[in-house]
Amino acid sequence: MTRLVIQIPAYNEAKTLPIALAELPRQIEGVDDIKVVVIDDGSTDNTAQIALENGADYVLRHRQNRGLSRAFMDGIQFSLALGADVIVNTDADNQYPGTDIPDLIKPILDKTHDLVIGDRQLDKNIHFSAFKRLLERLGSAFVRRISSTIVPDAASGFRAFSRYAALPLQVYNPYSYTLDTLIQAGKSRLNITSVPIHTNPATRESRLHKGMAHFIWRQGGAIIRSYLLYQPLRSFLISGLVVGLPGLALVIRFLVYYLMGDGGRFVQSVTLGGSMIVASLLLTIFGFLADATRANRQLLEENLIRQRDAFRYNPNEKQEFLGLDVLHKEK
Repeated sequence: MTRLVIQIPAYNEAKTLPIALAELPRQIEGVDDIKVVVIDDGSTDNTAQIALENGADYVLRHRQNRGLSRAFMDGIQFSLALGADVIVNTDADNQYPGTDIPDLIKPILDKTHDLVIGDRQLDKNIHFSAFKRLLERLGSAFVRRISSTIVPDAASGFRAFSRYAALPLQVYNPYSYTLDTLIQAGKSRLNITSVPIHTNPATRESRLHKGMAHFIWRQGGAIIRSYLLYQPLRSFLISGLVVGLPGLALVIRFLVYYLMGDGGRFVQSVTLGGSMIVASLLLTIFGFLADATRANRQLLEENLIRQRDAFRYNPNEKQEFLGLDVLHKEK
């Protein structure tokens, strides 16, 4: 039996949630069972009640707002515990039409891909400004480069995971999961693809980013942190070379003038150059230490995969999951 779980992180989305839930498919060819899970991230309105009244099977509740990344990861773990074979993540503001879900999960049902990302077709999307389209394209191009993927829309939150792809997922960026999970998937050599999707007009301003400058700052920081996390040795070695080579040039400059009998005027070169070489060596050492830590993290992740795969949630036995309240749709 193939089970699809559709997860929807939500924070104060009582107005738009009924529209988003109404568009979700309840029957898909190749899928035997569909469950809908709303992750209520500490909403102060009646998001949880509205979700259950409008078709959600479960509501996973945070007692206070913990951010989109935490809501996403709690949803992933809960979906796995429900026995999901395929997990779709979508937004509660109805940006992504639920009618596109069958196309989104088809590559996974066909067993050709592990992760499918909805491509918002940035070049044609009339709901984005020209400046935002440009930034999204530039950001996606950079992410493709460092993640070794060919995804045209890296920031799209509309994506489908096979169980195999979802089991090792970890999000370290507290603000958003999109880039972090894509870089992780690329470095894990998962088979990734995209399918074109439509988008609905925005119903509100983004709660994640306060303007374009804030968006660039957060996304740029997320990309750098992710790259350092998954490629620490290369990152520190490159940084060491950037610092060390100019330092070496300064030391050589001093030696040349010293051999010519004029070294006294260039003592500052050897002082600065020596400091830069020491800094370069320290960066190289940090790189090897970080790489050793990465190997240890991979061992811990393998244990986490086994635990997640074995754990099952039985709604008839308890009303909480990992310390979070779970609400059920009335039968």
